[in-house]
Amino acid sequence: MQRILLLDGHPAAKSLSAELIDAYAAGAAEQGHELRRHDLSSMTFDADFGARGYGDQKPQEPDLARFLDDLDWSGHLVIALPLWWGGAPARLKGLFDRALLPGRAFDPRKPLWSGLPAPLMGGRSARILLTSDTPNWAFGLLYSWAFRNQMQRQVLGFVGIKPTRMTNFAIARQAGPEKIAAWLDTARGLGRRAR
Repeated sequence: MQRILLLDGHPAAKSLSAELIDAYAAGAAEQGHELRRHDLSSMTFDADFGARGYGDQKPQEPDLARFLDDLDWSGHLVIALPLWWGGAPARLKGLFDRALLPGRAFDPRKPLWSGLPAPLMGGRSARILLTSDTPNWAFGLLYSWAFRNQMQRQVLGFVGIKPTRMTNFAIARQAGPEKIAAWLDTARGLGRRAR
């Protein structure tokens, strides 16, 4: 049994991302996995890290503190989000900026052999459920898997969360009800396997 933290990373309450998280959660619940969920649209926090720097951080709002406590609790993180302009929505990026901080997510006082700070969130895996209008062939051929690499290496991998697997549900703007139903079945299946 896995402890799974679900994050609907779409800034709107109703979205395909929310439906994918719902489907993943249903599949995981069928197998008896423990679940906790956060919806970006209902979280209250200042997404701007600001110019204060790591030495003078803004106090964490209760929603950020709960998210981090649940991330500490989890063994697997699932994030559903849309791809906008080649990256995560600004508010989701703000969540990473405000939550994944030194002392909690990584330790710059203990550099690795490479000079990078030591990750503090190891022992967790992640799954990204991505909706986009970029077909898989274009991710590789045109963009060298930039978004996947950013999430796997520069965000989640940087703090020790790995492996991070990604499923791209595309082309979202052209998807009709049958295609969306198939995508939800895929997400439900991933939830059953806690992958």
